[in-house]
Amino acid sequence: MYPSLHGLKLSALLAICQAIEQAIDLESALDGVLSILSENLSMKRATVTLYDPETRQLSINASYGLSLEEKQRGVYRLDEGVTGRIFQTGEPYSVPDITKEPLFLDKTGARKIERAKTGFIGVPIILHSEPIGVLNVDRIFGDEIAAEEDIDFLKIVATLIGQFISLNEKILEREAALKRENTSLKYQISKKSKGLYIVGHSSAMVEVQRQLEKVAPTKATVLLLGESGVGKTLMAKIIHELSDRSKHPFIKVNCASIPENLLESELFGHEKGSFTGAASTRPGRFEEADGGTIFLDEIGEFPMNLQAKLLRVLQEKELERIGSNKTRNIDVRILAATNRDLGVLVERNEFRLDLYYRLNIFPITVPPLRDRKEDITGLLNYFIQKMADDYGRKMFFTPAALDSLMIYDWPGNVREMQNLLERLVIMSDSEYITLEFLKSYLAPGQRGVPGNSGSESSSPAANDALPHCTSLKEVERNEVVAALERSGWIQYKAAETLGLSARQMGYRVKRYGLESMIAEGRARLRRMKKS
Repeated sequence: MYPSLHGLKLSALLAICQAIEQAIDLESALDGVLSILSENLSMKRATVTLYDPETRQLSINASYGLSLEEKQRGVYRLDEGVTGRIFQTGEPYSVPDITKEPLFLDKTGARKIERAKTGFIGVPIILHSEPIGVLNVDRIFGDEIAAEEDIDFLKIVATLIGQFISLNEKILEREAALKRENTSLKYQISKKSKGLYIVGHSSAMVEVQRQLEKVAPTKATVLLLGESGVGKTLMAKIIHELSDRSKHPFIKVNCASIPENLLESELFGHEKGSFTGAASTRPGRFEEADGGTIFLDEIGEFPMNLQAKLLRVLQEKELERIGSNKTRNIDVRILAATNRDLGVLVERNEFRLDLYYRLNIFPITVPPLRDRKEDITGLLNYFIQKMADDYGRKMFFTPAALDSLMIYDWPGNVREMQNLLERLVIMSDSEYITLEFLKSYLAPGQRGVPGNSGSESSSPAANDALPHCTSLKEVERNEVVAALERSGWIQYKAAETLGLSARQMGYRVKRYGLESMIAEGRARLRRMKKS
């Protein structure tokens, strides 16, 4: 009997060592170990239950003889049942007959149909002198063999499992380090080959680049924060290009530019005949992005009535088209951006708190250009070269003009700079841009514009009076106000005259703070009618 038993042990241990040596994936390796115990010995069921520091619970990571449902039920508190006791004491525990053991909970439900006497043994899995889990099995060798034989053998198996888990953790750490290194190299290659990269060497932008490189290889949802024009779309594209999804679609959706009544169909799709105008079935943008990345710009404008549906996509990775009850699973990474304070919107009940938490997993704040003046020179050089490539014209700034640009506040940030240089290369008849020519293209009321109080330019030309000029923002505001006046201060009518949706009109009313002006205009009209 004993020579045979000794041979069984050696045979099982040899097979376990070979399985661990050849395995890369932790779960498959553990399943292999438990399968070997069953094939070589008389074990019916076994589980490897590991501790999760985040949940502070023990849960079954690998099993043999259990269904998936039974395995999923195997979650234990540290003070619960035989498994919790073994983990806390760090000592083996033997149950000759589980029907007579009050600590044996049978949470998996795998033994309820059995009538025969069943023995059960658990040993701790130790790593660095601390328990990290528990190996539980039904009796291996039968009642004719002492339980100590089972325990001694399982201690050896648990030691091998512990060592493999330690090795697996080191492999995962190494893989993560290699991914980070690979991401950094991809970024540097992109920069040298004039691909996507951040222009800027300020400490703030170096930190943004560090965060991008860190989060890009992961699956984490990223929330990009910052003023309009700082480059949030560029950051989203960089994250996608540096991820393992770069070969798959990058879908951009501006949540503020799509009318609310069309946004649901645009994102989630619809079935033929689901609403008026739905002449054919159409998949949404989430389905188009399957396997890749979707970028939800202006997420602060996302309608409240659709936020629950977006939350479901974030949590469950599933959706249903309009007019369909078929659930579709998708694999999409979500990036979002906003120039609004979502925390304030939550306090106003204009944004769901649970959605905010799901989006805010990894926030990255992109600073405005006025807070990183040291990046202005590099950005100017970059856009000057870009204009030379696009238009075949090289531009040069006079010292006074360059001084003014260096201290200008750039209210429109990087986007304003790009647009400005494109206008200059189109409008200028000379390759030299003087301060006199430049000043009419800069937004009034900003630091650095000649003629404004607070201008820091030391150039004599900087003291020239600035002719009246109107920024694009002011032009739009004036057009909106004029349309409202013509329409009797009725927003939807004004929207129609401007070719805007009611939602887009509402966004501009909020943007320019016109609510009180509209209220006063309506009140004035009412008084005129009464008189």
